[in-house]
Amino acid sequence: MTKIRKIAVTVEETHVEAGRDIAPPTRKAVAVAVIENPFAGQYVEDLTPLMDTGAELGALLGRRCVEALGIEPAQAESYGKSAMVGENGELEHAAAILHPKLGAPLRKEVEKGAALVPSSKKMGSPGQVLDVPLGHKDAAYVRSHFDGIEVRLNDAPRANEIMVAVAVTDSGRPLPRVGGLTAAEAEGKDGLR
Repeated sequence: MTKIRKIAVTVEETHVEAGRDIAPPTRKAVAVAVIENPFAGQYVEDLTPLMDTGAELGALLGRRCVEALGIEPAQAESYGKSAMVGENGELEHAAAILHPKLGAPLRKEVEKGAALVPSSKKMGSPGQVLDVPLGHKDAAYVRSHFDGIEVRLNDAPRANEIMVAVAVTDSGRPLPRVGGLTAAEAEGKDGLR
């Protein structure tokens, strides 16, 4: 089991954009776990324990986002993931958490998820902003869902920690008008359309 120091969940609702009412409001949830980095300060060839942590956190944080939005998993429209290692970690630690195993459990929490999960990784210090990119969960070409959310915790990540974030939405951007495939037109068969 991963050593989790804290979890934070935030829901952002946009009710007005460019002076126009947004009804229903667009909503994004982001769940963050601050965990101990077992490999901080050392080079380790086999990062399997961090990959397993990714699977655990994909399910936990995805579920927390869906619950925070108060929706059924099928109602989730977009998702993203991100990780920030503290100064004694390395970017590969973030990659080990995010890439090999986090996606499948997250997809179960949002029902389906044919598209790749957008991601970012960085090294940082306590209080630094972590950006979580967002994209439609089933069709990467849905431009209205190209978005992001940022998260910041005043005391994380500490030098020997990793801050891991998962974001889920129940909508795209407010007032989208850059064309392309719409969410209603998306088939979700190949992850692109």
